[in-house]
Amino acid sequence: MDLDLSSEQQEFQKMMRSFVDDAIRPHAESWDRDGELPMDAVAQMAGLGLFGLVFPEEYGGSGAELLTLCLAIEEIARVDSSLAITLEAAVGLGAMPILRFGTEGQKAKWLPSLAAGAALAGFGLTEPDGGSDAGATRTTARLGDDGRWVVNGSKAFITNSGTPITSFVTITAITGERDGRKEISAIIIPNGTPGFEIGRPYQKMGWHHSDTHELAFNDCRVPEENLLGARGEGFKNFLRILDDGRIAIAALAVGLAQGCVDESLSYVHGRSAFGRSIGTFQALQFKIADMALKTDLARQSFYRAAWLKEQGRSYRKEAAMAKLYASEIAVEVARDAVQIHGGYGYIEEFAVCRHYRDAKILEIGEGTSEIMRLLIARELGLPEG
Repeated sequence: MDLDLSSEQQEFQKMMRSFVDDAIRPHAESWDRDGELPMDAVAQMAGLGLFGLVFPEEYGGSGAELLTLCLAIEEIARVDSSLAITLEAAVGLGAMPILRFGTEGQKAKWLPSLAAGAALAGFGLTEPDGGSDAGATRTTARLGDDGRWVVNGSKAFITNSGTPITSFVTITAITGERDGRKEISAIIIPNGTPGFEIGRPYQKMGWHHSDTHELAFNDCRVPEENLLGARGEGFKNFLRILDDGRIAIAALAVGLAQGCVDESLSYVHGRSAFGRSIGTFQALQFKIADMALKTDLARQSFYRAAWLKEQGRSYRKEAAMAKLYASEIAVEVARDAVQIHGGYGYIEEFAVCRHYRDAKILEIGEGTSEIMRLLIARELGLPEG
C-alpha cells in the first residue's frame, strides 16, 4: 500500500499552503471575532476550484480524488476551522448527495453552480430531538393531491443553510410507513420556498464564522420531482454520505492539530524563561513530540481510509476509526498547545486559543465519538445491545 502523495497532490498541497498563509491567516482572528462567514474568502476559494475538486468535469469539476479534497481541508484547518468546515460541508454534505443520488435533471440543475462555488447547499439530517439518534426523524413530507410534497418539521445545526449564496437544503423526512417502520426519504428544499424559515445564527463556542442555523418547515410545498434518490432510501443514503464526510472531518482535525504543533514550535523558539529558551526544556520537548506523533498517526489514518475508498474497497470501519482518533487527538493537542503557551494560550489573539475552542465540536459533529465506537464495534462483528 502506497500512501505517498502523487506529484500533482504535492504541488496542490504547496499551493494550498501558500494560499492559506497569504489570504486566510492574516484575517482568521478578526473573522472569528466578527462571527460572520467571509464571503470574499469563499469567493477566493471558489476561484481556486476547491468546491469542484471531486466532481466530474462535465459539471465543472476537476475529477480529483477524495484525498485531494482532504488535503485542501487540512491546509485550511491549520489556520481557520470555520472556513475548513464551510468547504467540507459544501462539498461532502451539500453537493455530494446530488451527485451520488440525483437524477440527471437534478445534477444538471444544481451541480454546476455548486462545483463553481457560486452556490452552497445544506444537509438537513439532525433535528432538535434527534442528534445521534438520527433515525428518530419527526419531520414529515406528505404528497398532496397537487403532486407536491408538503413538508412540516424542523432541523438543527445545519451548516451553510443561511449564507447569501445558499441555494437549497436537502432534508430527510418521513414520507410514509414501510414494513411497520418509518419510510424516510430525502427531499430538496430550495431557499426562498414559502413555508421554509431559516432561524437566527447559533451563538457557538467555536466555528464562529461558520454559517449554522435551525430550519423550520411549515406547510412548505415543493414539487414531487424534488425527491432525491428512491423513496424510502433517504436515511440509508445519507448514512453513506457520512462515511465520506468522516474522512474529511478527520482531515480537518489533523489540520487543526498540525496548526497547534506549528504554533507551539514557533512559541517555544521565541520564548525564554530561567535564562534560556523554553524550547530547551525537556518537558516541553516531550510534549511537542507527543503532539507531533499523534498528529502524524491521525494523518496516516485518514490517508488510509481515503485510499481504501479510491480502491473500491470497504472503508466504513476505517473512516469511523480515522474520525474518532483524529477528533480526539485534536482536542488533546489543542489543550497541550494552550498549556505550552501558558497565560497567552488563554488570550484570543493567540491562534491556539481559537483552535482549542474549535476542536471540541470535532468529537460531536458527523457522528459523536460514542457513535464512532459503536460503528467500529458493529464492523468488528460485535452484537447489538
